Amino acid sequence: MELRTVYTAQGHLVAEMIKGKLESVGIPVLLDYESIGRVYGITVDGLGEVRVMVPQELAEEALELLKGSSD
Repeated sequence: MELRTVYTAQGHLVAEMIKGKLESVGIPVLLDYESIGRVYGITVDGLGEVRVMVPQELAEEALELLKGSSD
C-alpha cells in the first residue's frame, strides 16, 4: 500500500488529534516519527516531527477534511 503524508505535526499531541479526526471518518492513519524524539521529548532538527500518513487513494479526501478544519 502506497502512503502519502497529508500533515506534518510538531509533536505527538497534534498528530494524535489529526489521526483521531481522520480515523473518525474511516480514513486509516499511520504516524511516522523518529523514536528518539518521542523518548526524550526532543523537538529540534526534525526529531519532534510526526508525519501523518494515509493511503494514497484517500489522501485528497484527508487533505480536504484537514483544510476544512483550519478555516
